[in-house]
Amino acid sequence: MTSDLIQTLTLARKAAKITQAEVAERAGLSRMAVQRTETGDVDPRFSTLQEMARVLDMDLIAVPSALRAQLQSFIQSGGKFLAQPQGADAPPSIVARL
Repeated sequence: MTSDLIQTLTLARKAAKITQAEVAERAGLSRMAVQRTETGDVDPRFSTLQEMARVLDMDLIAVPSALRAQLQSFIQSGGKFLAQPQGADAPPSIVARL
C-alpha cells in the first residue's frame, strides 16, 4: 500500500513539474529524504508522506480497514452511494451536478 502511495506522490510531483528539491524545501524536508522516499530506500514516516502530499495539493486520510471496501465502492460509483442498502434509491449525487 505504501509503495502505491509513494508512486502516486511521485507521479503527481512529475506532473506538476516540481523537482524533488522543491518538494523538500516546501515540505521542510531534505532533498535526500524525498529522493530516498521516492526510490523506496526508506520506510517513510506518515508525517513525511503527509508533508509531501500537502506540497502537491493532496490530502492523505486514514480509513479504517473495515470501511475500505465501502469507500472504494463509493469512489468507483462517482460518489453517488455511501452506506445505502442495496436497491434503495439514493438522492442525486453532487458529482452528477458538476
